[in-house]
Amino acid sequence: MTLSPIIKDLISFLDLCPTALHATNYLLKKLCQKHYQELSEEKGMQIEPGKHYVLHNNGSALCAFITPHLTPKRLRLYASHLDSPCLKLKHFTQVHKHQSVLLGVEVYGAPLLTSWLNRDLGLAGRIIFKDQSDQIKETLVRLEDHSFMIPQLAIHLDRQVNEQGLLLNKQEHLFLLASLNDPSINENDKTTTFLETLLQQKWPVKKLIAYDLFAYPLEKARIVGYPPSMLAGFRIDSLASVHAATTALLQESEPLQDELKMVIFWDHEEIGSQSTQGALSPFFMQIIERILASYGASRSELFSVLNRSTCISIDLAHALHPNYANKHDEQHQVLLGNGITIKHNAQHRYATNASSFLPIYQAAQLCNINLQHFVSRNDIPCGSTIGPLHASLTGMPTVDIGCPQLSMHSARELMACQDHLDMCKLLTTLFALKKWPEATNFI
Repeated sequence: MTLSPIIKDLISFLDLCPTALHATNYLLKKLCQKHYQELSEEKGMQIEPGKHYVLHNNGSALCAFITPHLTPKRLRLYASHLDSPCLKLKHFTQVHKHQSVLLGVEVYGAPLLTSWLNRDLGLAGRIIFKDQSDQIKETLVRLEDHSFMIPQLAIHLDRQVNEQGLLLNKQEHLFLLASLNDPSINENDKTTTFLETLLQQKWPVKKLIAYDLFAYPLEKARIVGYPPSMLAGFRIDSLASVHAATTALLQESEPLQDELKMVIFWDHEEIGSQSTQGALSPFFMQIIERILASYGASRSELFSVLNRSTCISIDLAHALHPNYANKHDEQHQVLLGNGITIKHNAQHRYATNASSFLPIYQAAQLCNINLQHFVSRNDIPCGSTIGPLHASLTGMPTVDIGCPQLSMHSARELMACQDHLDMCKLLTTLFALKKWPEATNFI
């Protein structure tokens, strides 16, 4: 089987980025290798026309942009998020009971909890520690040599599970089984924790001070189906969107005359975006203000730029599930492999309207990509995205789009490879346009 280089790169991205922290670090290094200059919010920003820049926010949100030759009149913005629903390790928790070492977790976002059972799990994230010289250090880690598991209760002890469904108590049933009680681990010894013992296998950890660690499935992303046409993996939502936006930015790297190209990827979308790295933070507005200021533009001109601009909010969309067709609106049945999805909602859970949809329509016409439209059933509420949040903060016209997906919020999700290729093509086309699509005012 011959895979597209874009799909190969997406698979590598998924496998190397089990957390938002790892994804930010990966993208930062990749863009710097492509001659993007790294900026720092803390140190101030020296921004020049016709240049490429990248910066991160606390290690788990990222923005990259290409400045135009002249003062920006418009912003072409692609926005998505780097986090995914999962299980986060609780603060310094380990339990010794029934001949087992258990690690407690918190539920991050709204994962399909049953999908986390009976899987080989690793831990990944950020640690802050004292090394052997008592120096305080910070680093990203991945613990995968010694896997964990959340074993499910045997059917003999839960006879109705297949008929009535599995009910999990989030407090009692989600502990990670880490080890059988090891004689070398003294539960009364508080000087070294089990987690510190694991970390010391690879890092010079004398004392663990703090951490942000998340469980993740160790199974790699892979192509499935025959003929091979689908991709299965962890964190497709929404790393596939991030990958497509980054691919478009790298392929269309030439500065425009008076329009700014930008991608921004936030953290904490799955838990409401209210953080320093989330879509409700000042991260975006501070960046765009600094860019306009570097051209000598006034604050009034900044607001005019935002009102003329467009945000393409890219996330994943619900594909028709062949086993649960009645969960979908009959007139809006989005199919895997059938094109990019435009997401609509009367309650503005998605930001799409007739006007903001226009650039997507015209770009799809230019590159011959099929578009599908998602509207949820009236009796089944849909999810939401960063689109409405960003629109309400900035006043930017915004459209919500995405690739169709099955098993959303699962530890292993599924999408069609062709949809991702179409998304990359669509976003590349939008960045390449010499003139941004607009309708003539008929009123």
